Amino acid sequence: MNRLAEHYARFGVADRLLLTGHSHQAWPDVALEGQVEAFEDAARHVDDKWERALAKADEVRAGFRRAIADPGAEIALGASTHDLIVRLLSALDLRARPRLVTTDGEFHTLRRQLARLREEGLDVARLPAEPVDSLAERLADAVDESTSAVLVSAVLFETARIVPGLDALARACERSGAELVVDAYHALGAMPFALADHGLDGAWVVGGGYKYLQLGEGNCLLRMPAHADELRPAITGWYAEFSALAHEHDPLRVAYGHGAERFAGSTYDPTSHYRAARVMRFFAEHGLTPERLRTSYRGQVDLLAERFDALGAPDHLITRDRDTPLDRYGAFLALRSPVAGEVKAALAARGVMADSRGPWLRLGPAPYLADEQLDRAVELLGEALRSLPRSP
Repeated sequence: MNRLAEHYARFGVADRLLLTGHSHQAWPDVALEGQVEAFEDAARHVDDKWERALAKADEVRAGFRRAIADPGAEIALGASTHDLIVRLLSALDLRARPRLVTTDGEFHTLRRQLARLREEGLDVARLPAEPVDSLAERLADAVDESTSAVLVSAVLFETARIVPGLDALARACERSGAELVVDAYHALGAMPFALADHGLDGAWVVGGGYKYLQLGEGNCLLRMPAHADELRPAITGWYAEFSALAHEHDPLRVAYGHGAERFAGSTYDPTSHYRAARVMRFFAEHGLTPERLRTSYRGQVDLLAERFDALGAPDHLITRDRDTPLDRYGAFLALRSPVAGEVKAALAARGVMADSRGPWLRLGPAPYLADEQLDRAVELLGEALRSLPRSP
């Protein structure tokens, strides 16, 4: 058994084949301590709990800063990346620069919202994510003087492919005056993602802790570049002037705080921050650094790929990209199949939790899983494939 598994007893990770690590990871048992602390602070202090709750929020911001190696980052927190993206989009001058550039490989947060804005008349350019090696260059070529923002993932959510060349894309955006928004959800906690190493000092970065950071729901971030103070979100909550509530308000012009405060929302459930702060301390206590986690995931993905190849499954039924080195992938193995949903259901019937997105079956390991569990999961995948009506 993986020694880390003993700290996840409530999720029973040692006795379950949870290959959902790319989506919902198990929470360590100490997460419950955070949730109980949130209740006890509310019970003890009632409305005076907020001083303690805001301190937890600061702990979460500090944890996110460590994840992106940006100790001075201004970070707004939100319940979802959608909340944060909508605030950011509302701050752009879309009348003067109505063009948004993105890809067809983005998570549904962007896919759906940008498609709806396109219906309302915005110029949304949606470039093919494949081939990934040229994606950043193609995005840069699509930027012009009418472009407000380029929105792209650091790691694609369907295939786990790492998008190279974000530094050159950032320079192209800077030259044209467009904002660069990077979705780092599948990078945070899965690998080192120092913004300076990727040339992203001037970029906006969104992400969250629902996946690899094991923080659960309600823990998302918007990292802001230095020029964020020049923007005024049209979608704005009262926390965006929290520090100036006692001041006299101009009825003709809405005031904003500085830094992260100007992109803040409104009253929220702080339980998620209590839980996240405790889990972040757990990661620190057990040395679960981005570098160590990257090593763990690389070994696990390599193992899954090796075991999958050994099945000898026919490519027309299920296959993977064998032309791209595995070190150019994130923290899960993506298998392409025309019956991915059926394979997922057949796996679930055999006690293996995975997921599918369109033609992609995604196998997501986690640092609390043992190699023997991964071996068994792929063995059961072989059984599942043989059980399908279309299997030869």
